[in-house]
Amino acid sequence: MHVKIDIRPFEYIGDRKFDIRKSPTQVEDFYKDKSHYKALMQEFQEEINDLQTMMYAHDRYSLLLIFQAMDAAGKDGTIQNVMSGVNPHGVTIHSFKKPSEQELDHDFLWRTTIAFPQRGKIGIFNRSYYEEVLVVKVHPEILTKYQRLPKELVIDPEKVWTQRYEDIRNLEKFAFRNGTRVVKFFLNISKDEQRKRFLSRLDEPSKNWKFAEADVKERGYWDEYMKAYDACINATASPEAPWYVIPADDKNNMRLIVSQVILDHMNQLDMRYPEVDETRKSEFARFREMLEKD
Repeated sequence: MHVKIDIRPFEYIGDRKFDIRKSPTQVEDFYKDKSHYKALMQEFQEEINDLQTMMYAHDRYSLLLIFQAMDAAGKDGTIQNVMSGVNPHGVTIHSFKKPSEQELDHDFLWRTTIAFPQRGKIGIFNRSYYEEVLVVKVHPEILTKYQRLPKELVIDPEKVWTQRYEDIRNLEKFAFRNGTRVVKFFLNISKDEQRKRFLSRLDEPSKNWKFAEADVKERGYWDEYMKAYDACINATASPEAPWYVIPADDKNNMRLIVSQVILDHMNQLDMRYPEVDETRKSEFARFREMLEKD
């Protein structure tokens, strides 16, 4: 590896306060030029794939990667670029949109919990249960009008957020105790960079399909979203399920940092390929002999 990125400045595990106002959206480049970036990404992809292959064979751990961000921060592109070198058989990706009728008839964690990765696999959530303390907190009318909760449970919205933070922490601790490592990314884009990306979606025909009026409308709630992210990360960061706040104004740096975080966490897992006993080895010898004579 040509570069080893120190992920600690971006890591929040509950031992220090996160302040979104002081969190950078840009960092000094980790790559020299475009070709260097591509070489680094290829190395990350190959190493992550090798570890995922071992994870699949070991069949004890799973890894859940959660991506949260404001619109146009680059969630889709980051997932595509970082994971493109990994065997698709070992990865599941879920993109969570507006809840369906069936999902609204269950608790707020149901639709995501059933999508947690099975042992041996990497699961990716493009948005997640965190929408329930982000979008819903910014638009509290969702809580009272659409989520079908008993009236007495939503009288005090602040109590709802506190309880949901607690439920999320308990879910992530439960996952950790059962072999699933949860790693959460907030791709931190600046308001000015988001504006530039929205404009490029209008100006470039190949990007027109990405533009949605709702995204511009949500931009009007920027300050409210920043407060919601600040509260959410501080309430749910833990050693078992850390948050990583990734500067997102430069997509290449963002993808390199995310890759390093994933690689570091996978290297921490006590994984190995299954050992073959002597009886099985003797069987291999017999099968080899049969194949060589074929």
